[in-house]
Amino acid sequence: MAAVRVEEVLAAAAAQEQQRPRSVQVEKELELEFDLGNLLALDPNPPPAASLREAGPQRESRLRALARDNAQLLAARLWELPAERADGAAGPLVARLPDPAFRLPREKPPPRPRPPTRWEQFARLKGIRRRKRTSLVWDEEAKEWRRRWGYRRAGGDPARAWLAEVPAGADPNEDQFAKLRHAKRERVARNELNRLRNLARAHRPAAAPPLHPTGHQSRQELGLVARVARVSTASLGRFQPRLPKEPAEPPSRDGGKKRRFQPLLGDLAAERGRQLELLRGMNSKKPALDITRAVNKQLREEDAEAAAAKGKKRAQRGKRGRRQQQRPGKRSGGGKKGGAARRQQQPAGGGGRRKRA
Repeated sequence: MAAVRVEEVLAAAAAQEQQRPRSVQVEKELELEFDLGNLLALDPNPPPAASLREAGPQRESRLRALARDNAQLLAARLWELPAERADGAAGPLVARLPDPAFRLPREKPPPRPRPPTRWEQFARLKGIRRRKRTSLVWDEEAKEWRRRWGYRRAGGDPARAWLAEVPAGADPNEDQFAKLRHAKRERVARNELNRLRNLARAHRPAAAPPLHPTGHQSRQELGLVARVARVSTASLGRFQPRLPKEPAEPPSRDGGKKRRFQPLLGDLAAERGRQLELLRGMNSKKPALDITRAVNKQLREEDAEAAAAKGKKRAQRGKRGRRQQQRPGKRSGGGKKGGAARRQQQPAGGGGRRKRA
């Protein structure tokens, strides 16, 4: 009979134990702490240190077995909650979770409360309560339900009516239809002006300056007006057609650059590389040298020296020319000055012509 090793028998028994389906009954030395509102289970039992120190498939199998046991205990606690059928007797079985006990941290800060609009402030001051009104009303003339406002509204457009009433005291020869059309155009223009004022108030940091009526606009003014016009839509210009040289990214409300942040959960290898590169730069004794920046600085210095030398040469040439032009002028000026001095030295009565009596 061949000899059988004890290690082989234990390995075979362990393999059979892993293949055998595990029971739903899990025994723990210390009872777990449950927070069913967050579907959270805390295991206070210390894991076996010897199994975690080992590297390889044994460590992974131990961790999976530990996670499986804790998940089984959590599922058993969920089945103890009162349950009911959703959507009738044929619906799924659901259980109502209790209120969470642990306050989990948020990934991002809570949003700030929206400031009240001017109408909300006015309504709160006057005690006006919002009443929901239906958008459809019954039109007696058309005998159908129509919109309260806008195109094909109830009552029709007075400017398109076939009959217009002449007010008392009005000129009988005045065209009332033209008067109604003119009043409608004024209302449309007033609404458009209010809409533009609302847009200017909403985009106050990047308000468009008034354009010159003669069309002498600078590039900055045209760019600012185009940006404000683009973000005036409901989608902030995301679905508007772009200009030939306009960037693909839609502009923001304030006209600044949009800040981009790295995702909190993402590529761990890339994050590790960025941190190591930062630590390597901090620990290095030699400062990091930017070749492009150094070359550009050297080129600027050379250009400045060349411009300064060229300016000195032009200044010297100009001085030589002025000296040559001043030499003959000094001689003539000296002669004139000497003649004037001789005239002053002559007595008042000796020189000049005498008057005849």
